[in-house]
Amino acid sequence: AFQQADGTTSRKYGGTGLGLTISREIARLLGGLIQVESEVSKGSVFTLILPIKFTNADLNIEQYQDINNSRKTAPLPADANFKDFKILVVDDDMRNIFALTSVLKSNGMEVIYAENGLEGLDILKKNLDTNLVLMDTMMPEMDGLEATQKIRQIPEFIDLPIISLTAKAMKGDREKCLQAGASDYITKPVDEKDLLSIIYMWLNKNKDLVVH
Repeated sequence: AFQQADGTTSRKYGGTGLGLTISREIARLLGGLIQVESEVSKGSVFTLILPIKFTNADLNIEQYQDINNSRKTAPLPADANFKDFKILVVDDDMRNIFALTSVLKSNGMEVIYAENGLEGLDILKKNLDTNLVLMDTMMPEMDGLEATQKIRQIPEFIDLPIISLTAKAMKGDREKCLQAGASDYITKPVDEKDLLSIIYMWLNKNKDLVVH
């Protein structure tokens, strides 16, 4: 629906246009629309049009399934201890890396990070004591699905918990992540309590495999 003029995987700027597509569909759900006018080397203008009075939109809302709302995550135990666990965060947006790192470090975890799947794969190979991976799905150079598949091909990481993080909440996306080898799936924006609960669950499931 929206795409960058430079469609190569090694382009200077990341992003796939997914955020604009989601915004467009939200506008459509509200009975409105988003228009764009773009010219190379000059810039882009986006216009959001919404009705003053919203009645109903003739849409199949079921196609937008928020996995976070449909799942039940066990509450985080009061005595949950994350100390000395090493987490790899793979995301092409430094703002997301900073936000996730702040949450993880404040709960006692050690954090390493990478800005795309290819870099994440390389860093993981150098950090065999990594206990869990938070993997963004949409990234330039190598996306999260391909990176997850390659990680699963490495014997040492067959049972490594990999949690997919994505802004996409379309029906079937959870299945795609799991088929690629992800252990679990959570949509952005990430709820801190849900994220910690899921991390705790997977670290606890794999406590016999954890290396300190």
